[in-house]
Amino acid sequence: MEPLKEDEKLRALIEEHGELELEASNKPFERMVVSIVNQQLSTQSAEAIRERLFENFEITPEALLDANEENLSDVGLSRQKIDYIRSAAKHFQEDNLSPEKFSKMPDEEVIEELTDIHGVGEWTAKMFMIFVLAREDVFPVEDLGIRKAMEKLYGLDSRSEMREKAEEWKPYRSIASLYLWRSVD
Repeated sequence: MEPLKEDEKLRALIEEHGELELEASNKPFERMVVSIVNQQLSTQSAEAIRERLFENFEITPEALLDANEENLSDVGLSRQKIDYIRSAAKHFQEDNLSPEKFSKMPDEEVIEELTDIHGVGEWTAKMFMIFVLAREDVFPVEDLGIRKAMEKLYGLDSRSEMREKAEEWKPYRSIASLYLWRSVD
């Protein structure tokens, strides 16, 4: 974590929030569904939909493939997100998308494999790498919260400048991201 503590602004966030750590999820499909629901929604909207979804459905590939589309729509999922979740469910069933499968793959291969899923882009793949695989050196510049924090803390407004700044935090860019999210929550 030394590279993070060398950054004055991150050091202040570390002092404010204590040492944050990544925890691998033992429910990779659930985590993928959460990321899909969160895509392009405000935090409040996504949270409300997630709560209704998790209250009304078992979050497994089988259950969501078998679920009535109208019932999924009733919890707030758009037709498009229903398609994305079902696509992910099929991939989880057919391709065994377990953390073990990805454990020896470099980040680029993980992203390539996950973005083969309809509705999963680079942002969703990076959320999977951070919150399921607990990879410590992922920088999700595609995330609005990350970009807001980079603008607020460092006055940066282009993604290339943000990526360049984040190079200083290697090999702990995922941990830095946790602090950046905290700074705008």
